[in-house]
Amino acid sequence: MATPLSADRLLKALRAEGLTVVEHRSWRTHNRNHKGAWGPTHGVMIHHTVTSGTEHSVELCYNGYAALPGPLCHGVIAKDGTVHLVGNGRANHAGAGDDDVLRAVIAERGLPSDNEANTDGNRHFYGFECVNLGDGKDPWPAAQLDAIERASAAVCRAHGWDQRSVIGHLEWQPGKIDPRGFTMDSMRGRIAKRLCGEPSAPAAAKPKRKPKPKPKPPAKRYEPYPGAAFFRVGRRSAVVTAMGRRLVAEGCSRYAVGPGPNWSEADRKSYAAWQRKLGYSGRDADGIPGKTSWDRLRVPNT
Repeated sequence: MATPLSADRLLKALRAEGLTVVEHRSWRTHNRNHKGAWGPTHGVMIHHTVTSGTEHSVELCYNGYAALPGPLCHGVIAKDGTVHLVGNGRANHAGAGDDDVLRAVIAERGLPSDNEANTDGNRHFYGFECVNLGDGKDPWPAAQLDAIERASAAVCRAHGWDQRSVIGHLEWQPGKIDPRGFTMDSMRGRIAKRLCGEPSAPAAAKPKRKPKPKPKPPAKRYEPYPGAAFFRVGRRSAVVTAMGRRLVAEGCSRYAVGPGPNWSEADRKSYAAWQRKLGYSGRDADGIPGKTSWDRLRVPNT
């Protein structure tokens, strides 16, 4: 037997267990207390929503529908593990169930088969609706199962209960199948292990190793400007050949054959075409390289 947790205590307990919690609208005062008693509380009940999509599921559980007004639980557990609080107090989630099951939960012993619906469960159980279609095919992501474990453990820890205070809807009311897709025995096993330790945040995913940056290729080196006197008839140099190849690449070739290592009239005419391409004219486009035009040609280092 336990006095129900206040809104602040419930929120604190969930967050202390490492859960991400969203406070939905006026959940703190949203309840069905005017329709019946809330408490004493004895356990936690797990359901599936038979819906898809977080926003739609949360709104449905907050508002309910004509035949069953909301809140339909206390918290909605999304597939990403986020818990959306939608109610605080009596909620329309458990309905009528088996009094023998309730006595087993209170005594924290093994559950009998549920074969009666003679006891008000909305009074005694916290309820968590988990977003899932309940068709046996809709997956239960690891983050969602982890959140179910943590949310259940949080409430049990706050009240001093053990894992046997957590049941599924299918263990309470005859004919119910939820939650479908995992067993409550396996979930209670997880909760038991968690209750043996201290509350903790989910293990952070290991950061992916950044790939080592590829070594930068060595910067290209270009021939420094050798001076105007370098370019004279009779000059033989690999620099002249490299310059000629750059002039050909720039579409300024005036070569019949070549280019070659010997400075020639074809080299001068080709370089003059390069100067004109850069916008020079007259004496500034005489075919003898100047430093500015040479630097822009970027002759590879020989």
